[in-house]
Amino acid sequence: MVSNKVLVIDDTTVVRVKVREMLPPGNFDVLEAKDGLEGLNLIRQEKLSLIMLDFLLPKMSGWEVFQQIQSQSELRKIPLVIMSGRKEEVTEKISEPFENFEFLGKPFDQKQLIGAIKSAMAKAKQGRPEQTPVAASTTDNNVTVNPEVSITSSPTEIQELNEKIVKMQAEIDALKKQLAQVVTFIKQKIK
Repeated sequence: MVSNKVLVIDDTTVVRVKVREMLPPGNFDVLEAKDGLEGLNLIRQEKLSLIMLDFLLPKMSGWEVFQQIQSQSELRKIPLVIMSGRKEEVTEKISEPFENFEFLGKPFDQKQLIGAIKSAMAKAKQGRPEQTPVAASTTDNNVTVNPEVSITSSPTEIQELNEKIVKMQAEIDALKKQLAQVVTFIKQKIK
């Protein structure tokens, strides 16, 4: 009898099949999604025991799916494993230690997969702290806030925060550009 529904959201067929094959037979019903949008729809439709989420996805990124999960208390209760071949892409958006999910680096073996699942389930049982995303989007000087959160700020304060966010984003972009230049320089020197 299948007792656990696992959703694997990954744009690579090989990874989805690999997860299906590595899970103990008979215990899991594995659902698959090839992009973030399809995955989010399944998260909302199905009663899941576990979500395995790739961080880089087409249509809707893993980061955006993660934010949607965090914004809804019922979805936050589902154990979550975030997968990525580059951990720095995850830590750029979500700082360690990862309290709300388990991280699984790609490539992985069966032992690492099972360990990540067990850890994610333990973290979910402990209960996830309430998240309050303040600025998920800064386009057009609008701040996207969690609708469950009540914020009493004056329009001036909000405008000042938006300006700070825009300034910080510009600084981040400049630092990324500088880092890319340094990496290029180092690569040229190594040749």
